[in-house]
Amino acid sequence: MNPAIEVTGLKKRYETGKNTYMEALKGVSLSIPQGEFFALLGPNGAGKSSLISILAGLATKSEGEVRVHGISTDADPDKAKTFIGLVPQEFNFDIFAKVINIVLDQAGYYGIPRAEAMPYAEEILKSLGLWDKRDQTAQSLSGGMKRRLMIARALIHKPQVLLLDEPTAGVDVELRRGMWDFLRELNTNGTTILLTTHYLEEAEQLCRRVAIINHGEIVEEGSVKDLLSKLHYVTLLLDTVEALSEAVMLLLKGEPFNREDEHVLKLTLKPGETMNDAFRKLSSVGVHVSNVRTTGSQLEEVFIQLTEKK
Repeated sequence: MNPAIEVTGLKKRYETGKNTYMEALKGVSLSIPQGEFFALLGPNGAGKSSLISILAGLATKSEGEVRVHGISTDADPDKAKTFIGLVPQEFNFDIFAKVINIVLDQAGYYGIPRAEAMPYAEEILKSLGLWDKRDQTAQSLSGGMKRRLMIARALIHKPQVLLLDEPTAGVDVELRRGMWDFLRELNTNGTTILLTTHYLEEAEQLCRRVAIINHGEIVEEGSVKDLLSKLHYVTLLLDTVEALSEAVMLLLKGEPFNREDEHVLKLTLKPGETMNDAFRKLSSVGVHVSNVRTTGSQLEEVFIQLTEKK
């Protein structure tokens, strides 16, 4: 079975002046299986939106190859686009148009007659809580509702791949979690989803696999579980302020730590290092640990660690 998205050696350069350019993508290669819920994470300017725009056919690549469900975007760009639904960062619909017309007009773009598209438009809008507002103009919707309208419009031609570029930006927590439920169900029913987001909790909750892009290059890729296993810390609860002072003196010799308060230290374990190794270091200077809490790092900590390497 062909991957839903296959990117090989993708480069994108933007001209910045005569004979000068900025390289947004530097040979990115990525393969996303069909049915995957995949997150692409990276700081601002890392290349996320450039990659999404190329996949959606909105920007031209400088070098490399892109295939969508085995279809080359060079050989048959129109067919490749039929597999893709795009939810961009910015609202790009007519704010004076009615909600239902925005969705049905998008169906017409793909050659779907309005009468044929109407039943599915009703189904999507009901699922997203917008059916009761179908005859209102987009201008009257809240920011969260406009985001959901963008998703409805992107799905009207039943794409097999959905590209979500910051889909919940500016959406309150309650609406965001409702959108999560909708996207989970959509993915469960077979739609491949590629998500970019600044809410790292969102990627952690929704996605099975993650790629981290920085300065136009993929710096890490793998399952969320594997990425979270790359960094662990142990939280040490110390008996006395004097003990803490001794511990700080020890850890300042090169061990990474974070002082949470006068009795608590969070010590990062190095690759291959165990909690017992940390105990031995502390006991060697007579520091008594009254309690210990261990946990895997959050995805945000891994993200920061990886993107700060460059």
